[in-house]
Amino acid sequence: MMSAKPEGNVREALEDRDPNNLNQHIQVIWDDIVGEPEGARSPECAWRLSRACFRNARDICYTALAVLLAPPCALCLGCGFACLAFEQIWCTAPCLRCVKIYFASVRTMVRSCMAALVVPPMEAIGHICRHIRINLRRDAPDEPDLLVV
Repeated sequence: MMSAKPEGNVREALEDRDPNNLNQHIQVIWDDIVGEPEGARSPECAWRLSRACFRNARDICYTALAVLLAPPCALCLGCGFACLAFEQIWCTAPCLRCVKIYFASVRTMVRSCMAALVVPPMEAIGHICRHIRINLRRDAPDEPDLLVV
C-alpha cells in the first residue's frame, strides 16, 4: 500500500536512464534511419517485416552486448575515474599549490626588479614622449613635420 509511491519514484528514476541527455546524437529508431521516398516504395509487407527485423535485431543485439560487456566496461570506467580522482586529489592539486606558493615569492622578486630596473627608464621615455604633438590637417601644405622636443 505505502510502497506504491516509492516504487513509482524508483521506476521513474530507472525509466529515464539519460537524464542529462548525453546520448541524443545516437538515433536508433527505424523512422530516423530508413525512409522511402514517394517514387521508391517497397510492398507494405516487406516494409513492416523489415521494420520488425530491425527493431528485434537491435534490441536483442544491444541486450546481449549490454549483458556481456556493460559490467566489464563499467568496472573499467569506475577504475579509470577513481584513478583520475586520485591523481587530481593527491598529485595535481598539491603540486599546483606548491607551485603557487613558490611563484608568489618569485612574483614579488620580479616586481621589485621591474620597479628598480624597468620603471625609471620607461618613465623617462614617457616624459620625453608626452611633449610630442601631431596635428593632422587636410588643408596643410606639403611640408615635412618638425619634431620639437
